[in-house]
Amino acid sequence: MRRLGPLAFERRLTPSRPAVLGVSLLAILAALGTMSIIFAAYGVPPLRAYAVIIKGTLGTRFGLMEVLRRTIPLLLCGVGLVLAFRSKFWNIGAEGQLLAGAVAAAGVALFTDLPPPLLLPAMFGAGFLAGAIWGMVPALLKVRLGVNDVISTLMLNYVMIYIVEWLIHGPWKGPTMRGFAYTDTFPRAAWLPLIPRSMVHWPTLAVGVGAAILVALLLSRTRLGYELRVSGESPDAAHYAGISFLKVSLVVMFLSGGLAGLAGVGEVAGIHHKLLPPIQISLGYGYTAIIVAWLARGSPLAAVVTALLFGFIFAAGDEMKVTLQMPFQVVGVFSGLILFFLIGVELLMYWRVRFLPKGEGWTGKAGS
Repeated sequence: MRRLGPLAFERRLTPSRPAVLGVSLLAILAALGTMSIIFAAYGVPPLRAYAVIIKGTLGTRFGLMEVLRRTIPLLLCGVGLVLAFRSKFWNIGAEGQLLAGAVAAAGVALFTDLPPPLLLPAMFGAGFLAGAIWGMVPALLKVRLGVNDVISTLMLNYVMIYIVEWLIHGPWKGPTMRGFAYTDTFPRAAWLPLIPRSMVHWPTLAVGVGAAILVALLLSRTRLGYELRVSGESPDAAHYAGISFLKVSLVVMFLSGGLAGLAGVGEVAGIHHKLLPPIQISLGYGYTAIIVAWLARGSPLAAVVTALLFGFIFAAGDEMKVTLQMPFQVVGVFSGLILFFLIGVELLMYWRVRFLPKGEGWTGKAGS
């Protein structure tokens, strides 16, 4: 215990759920307060800004559907990152894995002669495998060569970005696109069904929710989940127990990358119906999913809630751009502020503060 005046700071070995929830809410409130300053700097009264955002997103059917649409890739990537982070594999490459899934799905849609009923399942299967393989590359580099997983996963994002750019400007450029850097439009059998009067491709949404439930069960009810948790919490204990770090890393990144790949399938098959520049396929969903996973605190089911939160933020960006005449990039600022404050208040989870009765160990400086 440490003391400072009438305050006592007691160390927590394991943060309680109320502490985790309270600290996370504190970080979000701090980000909202800082965003108020940014709104004011743009000449927009903060209360008016928040009123416009809430009315435009949660107050209309169109706005709610946009929140759901943005949630889908965040959920799939976020659940995969929760799994990776639980095993202490720092996967920063969900953006590239998403794009790998989009490329594989486009390849199946454009260049195979599968019967229409098999086309969408094949696209999902190919997208999952492409994202999984792209994710397993840094796992092998880390285990076999000791390459830092943060650097390797991050750099592979840029490799995949340039692969997509090369394809749409070169061999896959569609002759019917009249000079634009797109592929041809997918056949109708390769289009995902939507919720009526929306852009919400409900099969991918169902896959995302199902993935959250299955990953939660995997972590809590299976031997593999036990190995993943032990490897993340205590690598030395995992080694002593005979758990293969190579196996754990490959399985984790197979699943994490595969889920991000499914997000890429949903974007091209559900919304765009073609392969197009990376910035149009993903608005940084793979990067924002890092905050989704961090805020979920290791819980795949909590990732459903945090993905909805950031889906709301992305939908709010459209309102800020159209109604408030602010740049859409403010969304990135807001997401960055949440991550900044989450990291900044992390220590509060591990310390409990209480008041001491007057005279009981009061001191003018920190003590123990």
